[in-house]
Amino acid sequence: MPCFIRLCGDFMEEYIVKDGKKLRLGYTTGSCAAAAAKAAAWMLLSGIKKEKIKLTTPKGIELTLDVENIETCEDSVSCSIRKDSGDDPDVTDGTHIFAKVFLADKKGIEILGGTGIGTVTKRGLDQPIGNAAINSVPRQMICENIEEICRITDYKGGIKVVISAPFGEELAKKTFNPRLGIVGGISILGTTGIVEPMSEQALIDTIRVELNQKKANGAKYVLLTPGNYGKDFINHNISVSPDMAVLTSNFIGEALNICKELGFSGVLLVGHIGKLVKIAGGMLNTHSKYGDCRMEIMASHAGAAGLCSEYIKEMMSSVTCDDAVRILKEHGFFKETLESITDRISFIMDNLVGGELKTGAILFSKEHGFLCETKNAKMLLKHITEE
Repeated sequence: MPCFIRLCGDFMEEYIVKDGKKLRLGYTTGSCAAAAAKAAAWMLLSGIKKEKIKLTTPKGIELTLDVENIETCEDSVSCSIRKDSGDDPDVTDGTHIFAKVFLADKKGIEILGGTGIGTVTKRGLDQPIGNAAINSVPRQMICENIEEICRITDYKGGIKVVISAPFGEELAKKTFNPRLGIVGGISILGTTGIVEPMSEQALIDTIRVELNQKKANGAKYVLLTPGNYGKDFINHNISVSPDMAVLTSNFIGEALNICKELGFSGVLLVGHIGKLVKIAGGMLNTHSKYGDCRMEIMASHAGAAGLCSEYIKEMMSSVTCDDAVRILKEHGFFKETLESITDRISFIMDNLVGGELKTGAILFSKEHGFLCETKNAKMLLKHITEE
């Protein structure tokens, strides 16, 4: 497990140690929005300028952030916080998240999205259709911090907050938002308020969001693929749009578990043999840091199919799965070996989900194209195309 090092109270000295490297943490757009709203509320209700603001994140780390772009009017104050993604910068790193706080006649705190904040247009996301893409934890952070300022200043009236990001519409084109049905800008995100460098959980959360959305829109069967190779293959070889596929990266086991949890009826996994052959060896996270057993798996199945030791040794010295496939084809053991591999992949996937949904897989390579498929693949593809 990674460990945190706190050298002093200042946020900029919060680190995580991962794989022996000390990496600086960042803070989320949700923390930026909450801090900007807190600072603007303080300046509006107290009349005192605030150039630094303290914010305690849901993770328990206290941030001290510079307040920038301050503009004051009689019934409103606007300011911004600059996003800092730490040592794992994303597309929002360095952008300013603004909050404009108004006095309101209606009691309570109303939170709206302004320029550069996306609008939700599809079901299955954190916010309902039509709402600004400001997720529930950032909304809670904004409310709690403004309520704190209202108590300190003894203000009993209502507050309206508009969150904006001037360059958000352009930045959003480089994110998952268009794919998820969030239009017009970025999302205000974060469950802990803190960005951890190289966070695997962030990728898994993205997979969950997409699968949640598909389930909410009535899908019973889902198409998965690890990445762009799979999308390209789907685009040119399968009669469905590649945009229907949920990208899993290396987290195939996590994606299957989420499909099981959400109650899908079936899942079809389409991927390059270099990724999916690892599943036959029980590797459900296919990242190379967890091992590279591609040739060992292919050679063992080839040996079980009857390939002689001379050619097994040749396979073991292959650098790519394409080359291993070539050897199998040249010596007449392609069909038997690939059938054995797909049977094992099917067994591993079915065992993981406990028979609660149908699973299938299609394997291909860049050089040889379509290679093989599990027994359920055609049936699952039919269901997916008919939905």
